[in-house]
Parts: sequence; structure tokens; C-alpha cells
Amino acid sequence: MNIPFSPPDMSEAEVLEVAEALKSGWITTGPKTKEFEHLISMCCQTAKYDADGKPEHTTVCLNSATAAMELALRVLGIGEGDEVIVPAYTYTATASSVCHVGARPILIDCAPGSFEMDYDKMAEAINERTKAIMPVDLGGIVADYDKVFATVESKINLFKPTNNIQRAFGRCIVIADAAHAFGAMWHGKMCGEIADFTSFSFHAVKNLTTAEGGALTWRSREGLNNEVIYKQLQLLSLHGQNKDALAKTKLGAWEYDIIGTWYKCNMTDVMAGIGLAQLKRYPEMLRRRRQLIERYNVALAPYNVKVLNHYDNEHLSSGHLYLVRINNATVEQRNEIIVKMAERGIATNVHYKPLPMMTAYKALGYDIKDYPNAFEQYHNEITLPLHTRLTDDEAEYILSNFIDIIKEF
Repeated sequence: MNIPFSPPDMSEAEVLEVAEALKSGWITTGPKTKEFEHLISMCCQTAKYDADGKPEHTTVCLNSATAAMELALRVLGIGEGDEVIVPAYTYTATASSVCHVGARPILIDCAPGSFEMDYDKMAEAINERTKAIMPVDLGGIVADYDKVFATVESKINLFKPTNNIQRAFGRCIVIADAAHAFGAMWHGKMCGEIADFTSFSFHAVKNLTTAEGGALTWRSREGLNNEVIYKQLQLLSLHGQNKDALAKTKLGAWEYDIIGTWYKCNMTDVMAGIGLAQLKRYPEMLRRRRQLIERYNVALAPYNVKVLNHYDNEHLSSGHLYLVRINNATVEQRNEIIVKMAERGIATNVHYKPLPMMTAYKALGYDIKDYPNAFEQYHNEITLPLHTRLTDDEAEYILSNFIDIIKEF
């Protein structure tokens, strides 16, 4: 067999939606993107309606989750001289978005034996320069936002707002990097309605894909106007142009202004069409992921490995990644296992190499020696293929070969 790590799950439904967009003559940001934004708000329980029953905008679709995180920071006015707390154990996009706006990412080590950051160390890192905290919902498992919010409330006296939106919060703002977690739940709440702002990824390897793409959704808050936030995000994502292409199609509405020299990171209707089709299929796709995870869990239970807890009474994962830590394995042994799996036609991965081990972050002064728990989580971790195109036979082939290889550990 030849089993790829995470191929996109496409069906005829996606083909038809894309064909419809292509035939409509409207392929950039337009009606499908607007529909996708509204449906994401509904799925995330962030949808809000005005007094006339008209839906307010609480989601913006963009070309990546990285853009979503960066634009959230820009809307909040976070920049030079500010600090944003992020986990050391994450993909670069979490921290690089902070660098893009000129702020400094403050990397926090993992808690012992956990992929989540150490919340005590997070609390110690908060000072008068701290403007936001960006937890990561790794593998589709929502982080412990009870601890995050309790901490930011306890440190409220240290928060120094520099603009009206920061004053409306009156504390550190919580921005979830939920690139893996669309459709996940925590304490009965949907991922998207938990943090102040939540960023999702719809990249090709994600559970729900638009090929490339992402979205930012946010909770309504007293003192903030959802339409003002949405309009600012639109300006930031469309060169600062005060009319998008759809608005300019109205008779006599050609004229526009450039409000700022900003960015270009909008989602297209072709991408949104894929997302709309995926959204209709998503409940079944999540069900299949859970079925595979539970099968993996049962098969690996007798062996000397540790896996993530995706499902219990506290939370419901989106089942994005199946991380396995091989107890007692060294980095070299873990890498050897990856090679042996590849020789048997099975692609695996590692999630993640901690940021302080990367050249760019070393250049910023970070050293993995200061993050021993992150290194401990990384050094024996392997991620097995987990996707909705896997057949039962392929899942069995993955498990039987993986077990055969790790027996010696």
C-alpha cells in the first residue's frame, strides 16, 4: 500500500460548487464568500442579529489562518512595543503573525507531560506590555480557556489599553489559534464562541478545506460594533479599498477610496464554493475521524505509547491529528521509525518541532534549553495518518505496521 499523510477529501459536490462559481462569472470575493462567512458564524454560535432580524457580520473569510491572526492583531491595534504570549510548541504561523505587526512573541514552555502551554508560566509572563494571549488548539483539542480567562482577569490591573477597542476589553485579549479545531467543542461551547477572536485554517491538509483559506470569527461584546470590526477587516484585506468588487457592481457605484496602504488577503468565491460543499459534508467527516481515532486508541492501548485524549465529558475534538509519543524513544529512534514506516508506504509526520529550535526564532534570542518540556514532548512524537479518505483496510495496515515497528520500545 501507499498511504499519504493527509490528502484532501473531495467529492462531486465540491466540483459542482466550483463549476457554479466559474460559470457565474463571479470568481473572486462575492456571494459565495458572504454565504460561507454567515454559515461559519452559525456553526460557531457567533451569529448575531440586529433589531430587524438582519444578521450582523461576525466572521470574515480570508486566504489563510495566518492572515486571520495578523488582521485580528491589527484591528486590535497591537504593534511596536507590545507583547503577545504564544506557546513554544506550535507552528510558526502563531508567532510569525505577531512578528508581522511589530510586536514581540513571548514563547511559553509546555506544562510537564502536556502539549498545552504551562498556564502558571503564562501568568508569570503577563506585564504592562502584554496585549494578547494566543492559545493553540493543537490537533483539534480545545485548550483550557477557563485557566486563560481566569488568568487575564486576575491580571487586569496590569493591562494598559492604548485605543478604544482595547479599552472595550479592559484586559488582555484572547485570540485562539484554532487552525486545527473547526467543529470542536469544549464545556458545551463551540470552538469559535470561546475565545474573544478565533482563527481557523482551511488549508489543503485541514479537516475542512478551501484549498487555501482561513477565517476569523469573534464574539459580540458590549461597547464594540460588529459591523465596524467587519468593515475594518475588509479594508485590511482589500488594499484599504472602501468598496469590494461586489459593491462596485451596483449601478453608478464605480468610485472608491483608499483608506490605508494595507494588504491583499481576501478569500475568493471559487475557494468559498469548495468550503460550502465541505460544510454540508462535515458532520459525516467528523464522525469518520472519531471512528478512526477510537480504532487507533484500542489498537495502541497495550503498547508503550501515549496518545492525545480527543473525547471525554469535557470536550469533543475535531480529530484533526493523531499524535503518538513513543515512551523511552530517543530523537534518533523516533526518526528511524518514521523512515521504516515510509519504507512500508506509510507517510507520517511530526507535530511540532518547537519554535525555539528553528533558525528564525534562534535569531530572535530563543533557546530550546529554556523550554525543556516542549523538547520532551517533541523528541519522541510521531503523527500517524488520519483523514477521511482512509479505508478500514488502510487503517489496519497503518496500525499493524506501526505496532510491528515499535514493539521493541
